[in-house]
Amino acid sequence: MRLPIIKHAVEFIEANDEDWVNETIELLEHMADAKGMKDEELEVIGELMSNFYGALEVHKDIQSGTSQKEALNKFMKRVVGSIN
Repeated sequence: MRLPIIKHAVEFIEANDEDWVNETIELLEHMADAKGMKDEELEVIGELMSNFYGALEVHKDIQSGTSQKEALNKFMKRVVGSIN
């Protein structure tokens, strides 16, 4: 997961609608099932999906009153904590 990508996706959600990101995730899941998909392509799809899911979580925190900066930091701490 990359914080700049998550932040950029959050800005997209705020300017548009989170349904666009949910539909994009659905499309990426569908594409991952395509025949002939290479490992490298699957890794890119997985990374994009992870960032989009992260953006959705951060957006929910922002909607509940958390500042964007605090929501992003809180999310990344959870991610790092789950890795360790």
